Amino acid sequence: MKIDFIIGGTAVPAVKLGTYDRTDPVTGEVATTAAAATVEDVDRIVKAAAEAFVSWSETGPNARRTLLLKAADLLEARTADFIETMIAETGSTGPWAGFNVYFAAKILREAASLTTHITGEIIPSDKPGTLALGVRQPVGVCLGIAPWNAPVILGVRAVAAALACGNTVILRSSEACPRTHHLIVEVLNAAGFPPGVVNVLHNAPADAPTIVAALIAHKDVKRINFTGSSRVGRIIAKLAAEQLKPVLLELGGKAPFIVLEDADLDAAVNAAAFGAFMNQGQICMSTERFVVVDAIADQFVEKFAAKAAKLPAGNPRDKVVLGSLVDLKSAEKMDELIADALAKGARLVAGGKRNGTIVEATLLDGVTPDMRIYSEESFGPVKSIVRVPNEAEAIRVANDTEYGLSAAVFTENVKRGMAVAKKIQSGICHINGPTVGDEAQMPFGGVKSSGYGRFGGKAVIAEFTELRWITIEGEQHYPF
Repeated sequence: MKIDFIIGGTAVPAVKLGTYDRTDPVTGEVATTAAAATVEDVDRIVKAAAEAFVSWSETGPNARRTLLLKAADLLEARTADFIETMIAETGSTGPWAGFNVYFAAKILREAASLTTHITGEIIPSDKPGTLALGVRQPVGVCLGIAPWNAPVILGVRAVAAALACGNTVILRSSEACPRTHHLIVEVLNAAGFPPGVVNVLHNAPADAPTIVAALIAHKDVKRINFTGSSRVGRIIAKLAAEQLKPVLLELGGKAPFIVLEDADLDAAVNAAAFGAFMNQGQICMSTERFVVVDAIADQFVEKFAAKAAKLPAGNPRDKVVLGSLVDLKSAEKMDELIADALAKGARLVAGGKRNGTIVEATLLDGVTPDMRIYSEESFGPVKSIVRVPNEAEAIRVANDTEYGLSAAVFTENVKRGMAVAKKIQSGICHINGPTVGDEAQMPFGGVKSSGYGRFGGKAVIAEFTELRWITIEGEQHYPF
């Protein structure tokens, strides 16, 4: 499949006609041949979005709502296309791809509901006869940079709220799934968004630093949002800071899952398996560390290892729970993490085998701080179990990380769970639920190296609007 950019509502090739290939991580065959951007392409895509902003920013909230709702319906209608494309480009399983479409449609519908909630306020003024207003207005061209791991969910999330707020958007697709992200913009344009309101650009992996820097530096790009690794997030934050442009970042995670001695162990194991191994652990919220108190550690590990051992891994086109990792390098990193942990005293209690890019559900018990997997984000199906003597130490270990996106705590005492949740340094915490969970209306984001700002719900309005102070004044008396 060959794809061009979508600029101004039209499919156009790169100025220099460059392309690059994305290969299927399982078969090695070319999955997509995508147009590869140069700096000249950056200028023309931003120009198209800036020109479209003039009229789109004046479009009424119900017209915006109608288009977003139509896009949600069209997105769902193309579920089969998205599933086929996601499997080929990222190695995901069909159910994960299907869920991506289902949830992305919910994000579009939630964005549609926001259009009449972008409100301001009347603020009391000390000046007689003055009406003072706090007014939220769209900002202009918004750049969304989305990753490959949940490409439909996060690709849609990168643009939906910005559109609802009256901005025009550019989606800079992931190098790993250009066709998947391209499909999103196809759908939005098919829904009837005016030409130039929704655009997509792809680039070859080697050109990513140049293209992203050019997009951020362009004078007409007013907001940036990025979902991806903390390493790249820091680069984007620095580039945006040099231009004094606000940026919304949702970055890496090392989600802890605390199991206290009064937990329902069967419920904890089921949530643990889902949170750890959904999409092969390639989710920003994936459970990375199981922090288990000694009193029930043996029972939990035995039950969890038995559960993990029954999870089939293989070609995502077959009936499996775990499909492929996104590339061979990611899969080989799992070998490294396992070898390092075992060499330093950890015990392999489940999994451990790899076949190309396919890695079994793997659990390492007795993980300690000197092991790489204790602090490094694995972003794969190799997970650590850390044993602790008590609740206080569990909280300390949970917070012993640079990250702070999602967390979980299992206890039958809800009051105790709330007390623990308040002490965990994360943007999200679930009591008696998995670390993986999202709803379109919730404020989603992290703390520490997991980023800043919030997607979702009303909180996202502040990320894609400018709050202005406007006054209407009567006759005033001045000192001179």
